[in-house]
Amino acid sequence: MRSYAGWWCAIALLPVTVLGGMWLLRRDLTRPNWTLPTQMAVSPAYKSQTASPILPNGMAMQPPAPGTLPRGKARFYYSATEADRKRAGSELANPFPPTEENLAQGRLVYETFCLVCHGPSGAGDGPLIPRFPNPPNFRSPESVALSDGEMFHIITLGRNKMAGYASQVPREDRWWAILYIRYLQGKVSP
Repeated sequence: MRSYAGWWCAIALLPVTVLGGMWLLRRDLTRPNWTLPTQMAVSPAYKSQTASPILPNGMAMQPPAPGTLPRGKARFYYSATEADRKRAGSELANPFPPTEENLAQGRLVYETFCLVCHGPSGAGDGPLIPRFPNPPNFRSPESVALSDGEMFHIITLGRNKMAGYASQVPREDRWWAILYIRYLQGKVSP
């Protein structure tokens, strides 16, 4: 006895195949398929700094949530006062050891941001000095007595005529620059 099950399946699938092909031929391929939920598929995109009727304060660009930090940034808990500079000096320590690689990175940062005022040897004789008063000499007893945390505080927030470099110099680079300043002072060696 022969089995005709294969033939019956082919005959049953023939109308499905024909109807599916007809549907594909008459379908407008430039329009997307059905999308659910429609509220998410067609959402209005607002340009930044334009008005938005659905967001708070009618602004498309919202301020960050309170207490949040940009990616890659760390919180700095000190103000620009002398008391906080002393506190930073006792609480902060340089996380990088004085290796050749770290000193080379510190030299690069120093030559990029610090050399113009403090000079190549840290003596406070950089090329900008005729226009501004001399910055401190890194070999002076006052500069040598500063802890790494105090130097980090000064680089971050500034002091006297020196502006803060927190926005220009990343956190790690500030520590590398301090490491290189300690090398110029003769306090560390690779």
